[in-house]
Amino acid sequence: MTVTTSLPQSQPQPQPQPQASTPLRARIRRHPLTWFFALAMGMSWLAWTPYILAGNGLGVWHWAFPGGAAGSQLLGVLPGAYLGPIGSALFVTGMTEGRAGLRAWRGRMTKLRVRWRWFLVVAVSVPTVLTVASAALTVQSPVPPPAAVLAAYVPGLVLQMVTTGLAEEPGWREFAMPHMQRRYGPLVATLVVGLLWGAWHLPLFLTEWGGGPHVSPVRPLEFMVTTLAFSYVMTYVFNRSGESMPLVMLLHTSVNNYFSLAWADMFPHGTVENTTLAFLLSSVLAAVVVVAGTRGRLGMPADRRPGRPTAPRR
Repeated sequence: MTVTTSLPQSQPQPQPQPQASTPLRARIRRHPLTWFFALAMGMSWLAWTPYILAGNGLGVWHWAFPGGAAGSQLLGVLPGAYLGPIGSALFVTGMTEGRAGLRAWRGRMTKLRVRWRWFLVVAVSVPTVLTVASAALTVQSPVPPPAAVLAAYVPGLVLQMVTTGLAEEPGWREFAMPHMQRRYGPLVATLVVGLLWGAWHLPLFLTEWGGGPHVSPVRPLEFMVTTLAFSYVMTYVFNRSGESMPLVMLLHTSVNNYFSLAWADMFPHGTVENTTLAFLLSSVLAAVVVVAGTRGRLGMPADRRPGRPTAPRR
């Protein structure tokens, strides 16, 4: 008699089921950049509508945001700036990558992945270049800024970092640029992001922020050229520094801080048009240098260029 023993069969382990995707989540995953750009523009413009209609803008409403120019920007401009680029980047990242993507985003935003010399170069070169350009345009030697301006310069820069820098750059540079560069390369990606970044500001030219509401069409056109040219410089710094967001934010806010705090004291006979042209001239010349010097690569690593497999962002 043959005795057979029945061995217990190993039960298959249950496999984790993918999270069910809603129709909205599926659409965002298919077109994350389209959703980001549309939301960044739409939410900011909607939030800026009261500022544009108030006495700070078109004057349709007979009241104005308090606090003068600084107060109106903090109360009228900044909420829409936060709601647009950074809000859209967080929303699209959460919808496409979930909590893990948001944790990785936070890590990239706070990680200082660059030597301190980079920060020193940016912090010194921006005011230096803008001072030289301003001196050439105004045909006057700069006056040393008073001690009060020097004392306020670093605190002003910190404030700019958590307002303008944090509101804009996590969206345009941290979210949009890597997606665009992997698909189109740095030159085309910067062209698209730079133009959209500039266009995002355009409704503000109907307000005191942009010299409005009755502003010459030349001024927003100059602004668009400036933001496009400056975007090529920012792309180079972004790529060359290993996508260091604190450094990119410092580059952006150093311009704002210099013109807000130091420029008027250094060039007492200058005009607003001089600041606009100084930034335009500096940006165009710097863009030509970085594009020509890198042969259009703008510091983008070879393994991340279009057509090559890319390592995951860390």
